[in-house]
Amino acid sequence: MKKILVLISTLILAVFVSACGDKNSMDNTDGRTGEETNQTNQNSPKSSEVGNFGDQPNFKPFDGSIDHIHGLGYAGNQNAIFFAAHDGIKVFDNGSWYKTKTENNDYMGFNVIKDGFISSGHPGTDSKLPNPVGIIRSTDNGQSLEKLGLLGETDFHLMGVGFETNTIYALPPNNNSEMKAGELYVSEDLAKTWENVSAKNLGETLIGLAVHPTNPQIVAAAGEKGIYYSEDKGNTFELLTENKQGTSVYFSNDALWFGGYDGNAVLIKKSLTDGKVEEINLPKMEQDAVAYLAQNSKNPDELVFASFKGNVYRSVDGAKTWTTLVENGEPQ
Repeated sequence: MKKILVLISTLILAVFVSACGDKNSMDNTDGRTGEETNQTNQNSPKSSEVGNFGDQPNFKPFDGSIDHIHGLGYAGNQNAIFFAAHDGIKVFDNGSWYKTKTENNDYMGFNVIKDGFISSGHPGTDSKLPNPVGIIRSTDNGQSLEKLGLLGETDFHLMGVGFETNTIYALPPNNNSEMKAGELYVSEDLAKTWENVSAKNLGETLIGLAVHPTNPQIVAAAGEKGIYYSEDKGNTFELLTENKQGTSVYFSNDALWFGGYDGNAVLIKKSLTDGKVEEINLPKMEQDAVAYLAQNSKNPDELVFASFKGNVYRSVDGAKTWTTLVENGEPQ
């Protein structure tokens, strides 16, 4: 058991280390940004207004590998699945794969929201964003990026955002002009101001944060000791699990979903109304676990998750069966 737990910890560490390994090659030392990244392009279609990605001007067909997924979900409340990868956004839409033509950044702390996505990370070679990018937002599927804050200061790996509220919770890995390293902060005004919350009983070794879609008081975290849950804006946390490593957290409107590992991968759905706990069926995985999970809010039977070994699985029947979308980094 201990060996397998160490293996998952090693996989988690490898994701973060490999994500940061090529930063020098992407560094924009002058820190300048172009006008197109200062704010959302007013002529760009909103995420919620677009459909077939094959017809979108900033997308082209994709047939390469997907390295180091750093988040996923249904951005802009669309039916398409967005993947934040080491080299830009990849999208699975209606059975086909697409990638962005521009702003192919190394997105970290990636969170989908109702009108697009909020992320951190490092700039790609085609971007004029500073390194690191701080916190940015897109409402046009990544065609343009709005600078929210802390640009050139911090790359947030641990960040959660409310799907409808846009409330941001973040744990900075380094000191910056607004924060102390390793402490939990929350912003309810798109990163303009930050509140340092107490985070009592929150474990030290964390790998994921999630915020309730509509209630900014509710936040959860996944960590080495398990799953942590708070209903008071992150001031106090309750450990929900025992003898199980937490691997991922996700909120739908009525439930907390979390991945765990105790020698085998598990996915749990815990009701936020009556506390009922349900174990969700998973595909067979060998020494692997759920790293990122999302549900299509337009179709609750559609679920997607990425594993630590670079596999992606999708279900359209409420997790009764799963289809492999990506195997070892290769789209199927």
